[in-house]
Amino acid sequence: MIDCLTGKILKKTPDTVVISCGGIGFAVQVPAATGGSLPAPGREATLYTVMNVTENDVSLYGFATEDQRACFKMLTAVTGVGPKAGLAILSVMTPEKVALAASSGDHKAFTKASGVGPKLAQRITLELKDKVGKGLASGTGFASGADVPAPAGAPAQAVAALVSLGYNTSDAAQAVARIDEDLPVQEIIKIALRSLSRT
Repeated sequence: MIDCLTGKILKKTPDTVVISCGGIGFAVQVPAATGGSLPAPGREATLYTVMNVTENDVSLYGFATEDQRACFKMLTAVTGVGPKAGLAILSVMTPEKVALAASSGDHKAFTKASGVGPKLAQRITLELKDKVGKGLASGTGFASGADVPAPAGAPAQAVAALVSLGYNTSDAAQAVARIDEDLPVQEIIKIALRSLSRT
C-alpha cells in the first residue's frame, strides 16, 4: 500500500493532482479542498493516500492531512458510500464538520455534496452517529482510534466540555454545529449553553 507521496507537483486540477516521485508521475484524485490547498505546479508537496483496487481499476486518492484521509476511510466504510461520494463530501466538509453532522444527526449537511441524496445522507448519519458521538464525548474525536480522525478543534472541545457537564452527545453536537467554528472554545461553550438552556 502507498501511505503517502512526497514530490514535485507536475499538474493540478480541482480534482486531480499529478505528483512526481522517484521519476514516476502518480495521478491522484483529491477532494476540492485538498486541490485548493496544495502549492502550484513545480513545487513540492506531500499527499496522504488511499489506494483502491477493483477488478478493473487501480486508483489513488490523496489528502492534504491524515485527518482527511482517515475521514475518507470512515466514510467509504459506510454502506453505499464509494470513493467518489467520499471525495464529494470532503470537498464541502472538513473532517470536524463530518463528525459534528454525524453525531448530531444532521443528515442534511451531507446532501450538500454532489451525488449524496437524502437516503444516503441518512444512512451516513445512522451508521456513524454512535461511533463519532462516543469519541466526541470523550474528547478524542472518534471512538475507534487511529483508523479515523480525532478532531481537536474548538467545536470538538466544546462538545466534550458540554458532555462533561451532563448534556447528551447528540444535543451538544447539535448546539455546537450551529455556531461559528472560528470562535474560541469558551465562546462556543457559552453560546451553546444558552441555546441548550432554552430547550
